Amino acid sequence: MTSESLLLIGRETGNAHEVFETHAERLTRRTDVDDVSIATYESEPVRELQAQFEAISTDRTYVIPMRAAHTHDTIEDVPAALSYISGNVRYCEPLGRSPAVTEILRKRAMNLVPAGEDASLVIVGFGSSSKPYHRQTTEYHAARLRDGSDYGEVLTCYLLQNPAVECVRYNVSKRRSVAVPLFVTRSEATDERIPDALELGRGGIEYADPFGKHPRITDAIRAEVEKQRTLTVEEPSASVSFETQLTRTRRPVATDGEGFLQ
Repeated sequence: MTSESLLLIGRETGNAHEVFETHAERLTRRTDVDDVSIATYESEPVRELQAQFEAISTDRTYVIPMRAAHTHDTIEDVPAALSYISGNVRYCEPLGRSPAVTEILRKRAMNLVPAGEDASLVIVGFGSSSKPYHRQTTEYHAARLRDGSDYGEVLTCYLLQNPAVECVRYNVSKRRSVAVPLFVTRSEATDERIPDALELGRGGIEYADPFGKHPRITDAIRAEVEKQRTLTVEEPSASVSFETQLTRTRRPVATDGEGFLQ
């Protein structure tokens, strides 16, 4: 019988470890995998996680990057670190594109500013100057919320690209506004940079919490594992996901005698 494990991985920022542990505890009760664990790193996944990954001995490991969208880490360093896991690694898409996230964004906003024609909902993404993943994910949810909520307008903004967070006050056109960060955990970005850019002290804009321990994130992880199980059986050999390609092509590079990426 094939043994299976589930691994939640992400950067050690803010309350990440606490959030990941909460989801892991729920998933231990709600899934039938043999083991659920977490892995966090500060800056170098390969060096920091090698020993932990070498100790994983299950036949198949489902790996969930606990991010809203792909970053340099998730497409370069994390896949390289995963090469230390023996057996079949099923590297999954980040959680941000799950329909459950749209629901969380809507409810986070509704708790602070009820929907109405006179209300604006702003989704705040991290953004990137070179890669499209954060914009694609943020715009995906904005489109769903424009169709599936009663907010008068749904806007997007970013820390690292335009439209910038600093411009939100000039871009909203409704009397009431709420900004919801498209982030899984708290971090310096959610706790300081975004509030400062929004000038929350001036009033007029409510600001919601990241996804955190929300139970729908647990549901999203569980759904991704089930999807990957199905693909393991049914995926045509000629059809390989982006994440699978990453685990096949990214490897640690020994450049300093320790065998980890620079």
